[in-house]
Amino acid sequence: MTVARLVTTVAAPLNPASADSPQVLHWPGRRLLVQRGDTELAVRDLGGEGPEVHFPAPWPRGYGSVAVAPASDVAVFAGVHALRAVDSAGAVRWELRHGCWSAAECTEAHASFSEYADDYHHGHADSGSAAFSSDGKLLWAHVRNRAGSDVEEEWLILDPVDGTVLTRVGTMTVGSASYHFPHPNPAYMGLTVVEGEENSPVLWGHWDGTKLNVQRFVEEVFLAVSPSGEHFLTTDTGQWSLYLHRAKDGMELRSLDAEEAVPPHPSEDDRVRWDYEAAFPYDDTAVVGTEYHAAVPRHWLVDPHTMAVRGRIAYPFPVAGSPRSAGQAAWYTVSKDQTALHLWQLADED
Repeated sequence: MTVARLVTTVAAPLNPASADSPQVLHWPGRRLLVQRGDTELAVRDLGGEGPEVHFPAPWPRGYGSVAVAPASDVAVFAGVHALRAVDSAGAVRWELRHGCWSAAECTEAHASFSEYADDYHHGHADSGSAAFSSDGKLLWAHVRNRAGSDVEEEWLILDPVDGTVLTRVGTMTVGSASYHFPHPNPAYMGLTVVEGEENSPVLWGHWDGTKLNVQRFVEEVFLAVSPSGEHFLTTDTGQWSLYLHRAKDGMELRSLDAEEAVPPHPSEDDRVRWDYEAAFPYDDTAVVGTEYHAAVPRHWLVDPHTMAVRGRIAYPFPVAGSPRSAGQAAWYTVSKDQTALHLWQLADED
């Protein structure tokens, strides 16, 4: 086994009874802990610079997702009807209204959350997502473009200063949720759109300043980008294999079958499956999990150059869930009760 070294443990800033689990957003040289509550968003710089920031939330956490700028000065809430950029004082910098994520045919251009706060379909709506580029100068967002039955989903790139849409493309998806994955080069972004087991695609976007080019990988889930940005890692919706892609053109280079690479779990009857979350903390090492739901999940070191498992990771105390990406030379796990976040690196790293 390879030993993992605990870098730090950070207490979750919000009560898990009324908040999502804490997570890490990262870009080159920047790592933020963020936690979404029903009434606020807490942001803490894991580099130790600056005070913890709290953004007032325009709607409860069940009504969408949120993105935070690398400088932690702006949060963009991706809601059922709008993208709304808010500063830490609660002032709205801009808002972009879009088609409703509700499953019901909603033709209203709701101007405020109060108009649909008590509606069942809005309360159980699907959601899009947004993310800032590595330099903070672009905002990528997955939205529905119009109200009513003729709705289509789009991928937008916006100027985060004023919300101006710089470009847009249709995604040809019918998503229930989505997740963005920033690349060290701000011109690239990954997006997983959750549609169901059979059709969920990965979209790999490249913007040259004029045109947004998108590659589509059907029945794949995005996992992580390498620190250099040279490669990214995906798995299929059936969780059978890992796939290593070359970032500059999306080409699949190698794959790794879970059942061939990992021995069966002694307490599991089902086949071995790669988790839907993973980390790529070093250019020569990915950290990928199996059995995220188990009392003792297993995490593995994978060599992307050979797509072979180098061994299982040993932790100084039991961990829960999947390994998750925390940027260069680190990954993180969240405690089972969601009250703490643990940041890890390989024991032989300084």
